[in-house]
Amino acid sequence: MDEARRIVADAEVPDDGTLLVTLRDDDGEKEAILTRLGDGSVVAFENYCMHWTDVRLDRGSGAPVRDGELVCAKHGATFERDSGICNFGPCEGARLQTVDVAVEDGTVVLVDDGVEFVRVGEAESDDVDDLSTSPGDRLGF
Repeated sequence: MDEARRIVADAEVPDDGTLLVTLRDDDGEKEAILTRLGDGSVVAFENYCMHWTDVRLDRGSGAPVRDGELVCAKHGATFERDSGICNFGPCEGARLQTVDVAVEDGTVVLVDDGVEFVRVGEAESDDVDDLSTSPGDRLGF
């Protein structure tokens, strides 16, 4: 197996949460979250809310999950874990950006050859939201 495609062992993806990973493509590093569905399969999404794309869903300890849905802690938006569709909140109807993954021989791997695994955990970037800032900081007050 191509090591650049290998992300983690399937068993490392939590049953009721997310695992934060860093990937790299032609645009540089980006974060993604892996989550397990009820049928045992694994899906992945880019780690940002569709309402404000500088707000991370998973800040390093797993994205909040309520009633089987991913939750944006900043806005309260909820996203279906299988499709990434926002079904409640300020970005209702929007869809999280998917990252194509598959489980092969007990390992979660990237399907897209243009993306490679970097590490488990956060990206090394100044572009990720601190979430300790208030909305007033974002608006320049």
